[in-house]
Amino acid sequence: MASVSTLLNDTTTTTTVEGGSNPTPTVSDANVTTVLSISTEIEPAETENTTTTAAADAVITVAAARRAAATPTCIGRSNAGVSWGYSLEKGRRSTMEDAVSVHPGFIRVCCKDAGGCTAPECNYSLEESPVHFFGLFDGHGGDQVSNYCANELCKILAEEWEKGSSLDVWSKRWEIAMCKAYERADNAFEDEALAPKSVGTTALVLVVSPCQIIAANCGDSRAVLCRGTQAIPLTVDHKLDREDELERITSSGGRILNWGCLRVEGILSMSRAIGDHDLKPWVISVPEVTFMTRTDEDECLILASDGLWDVLSNEEVVRLARKELRQQRRLAGVNNDGQYPPAWHVSQHLLKQALDAYSYDNISIIVVDLKIPRTRRPRQL
Repeated sequence: MASVSTLLNDTTTTTTVEGGSNPTPTVSDANVTTVLSISTEIEPAETENTTTTAAADAVITVAAARRAAATPTCIGRSNAGVSWGYSLEKGRRSTMEDAVSVHPGFIRVCCKDAGGCTAPECNYSLEESPVHFFGLFDGHGGDQVSNYCANELCKILAEEWEKGSSLDVWSKRWEIAMCKAYERADNAFEDEALAPKSVGTTALVLVVSPCQIIAANCGDSRAVLCRGTQAIPLTVDHKLDREDELERITSSGGRILNWGCLRVEGILSMSRAIGDHDLKPWVISVPEVTFMTRTDEDECLILASDGLWDVLSNEEVVRLARKELRQQRRLAGVNNDGQYPPAWHVSQHLLKQALDAYSYDNISIIVVDLKIPRTRRPRQL
């Protein structure tokens, strides 16, 4: 089943593929036209001075408008209007162990408080804005850990973010909050009543504020930013071909065995995960946290499990996503009653491409459209 959601003026609308409708996201046009009217009912003796004053006022008004237009604003402005869609497919596996989690506005803070604001002097930075959570979890050995993380990790992260209010450095606050949240989720599975010790999951989380994209990754799921025609990886897979991960595991007594591919103790093909308590201390749950400042060139974010990345490269995925996204945006502009936002169609398109490329694994894909649609004003005669 695939689900879609669109943020419309900070209000979340959710539908499923089986039915319902989804409004086209819109934002109010920030361009304001000011008309300066000069009265013609002026006494003859005052006409010259009044006209001169009016002209001076008009010059001042135009200059003020130009200064206002030149004032930088937060890239994502109020961060409303972001749309998204996701697709899940069991593929050629017998069971589905992937899970996704999307929480628009999981916290609401000023951009300057969320951190990394590109224009702290603008009005938007002082207004409360929604900060969005996108999570993707590729389970193995069962779906207990991936489903738990999809349901609980967002709430845990919000709690850890609040605890860090005394920290001065915004990036450090996010890094500590992410690491603490992942640690708490991992510790929950010390209790075997929740899941056997052989069950685990990757954990990929993106937090999108008006000016920043904060990525946390544990495992071999991956997030890529489409910026113009560029494919910018926001995460690095925790695979055993990474020298730093290999050294960390072997130096602490872990064994890397080749069982079809490199595996920790001949069992797990990744070096980090939530769960997998029978492979501690070698398989750790500590995420790598990165930060990317948003720009006006950013098109979309693509989060996916290795069911996509095993058969398509970053560049191929971005090329396919960008082409489909732009086409769907044009169609949405013509058909204002479109049932699903463009991002959902992109996730479906990428899913089909992965299946056509004979992906064997479960496939989960989230696409986040970072371009806020603009409403067109009717032409005035």
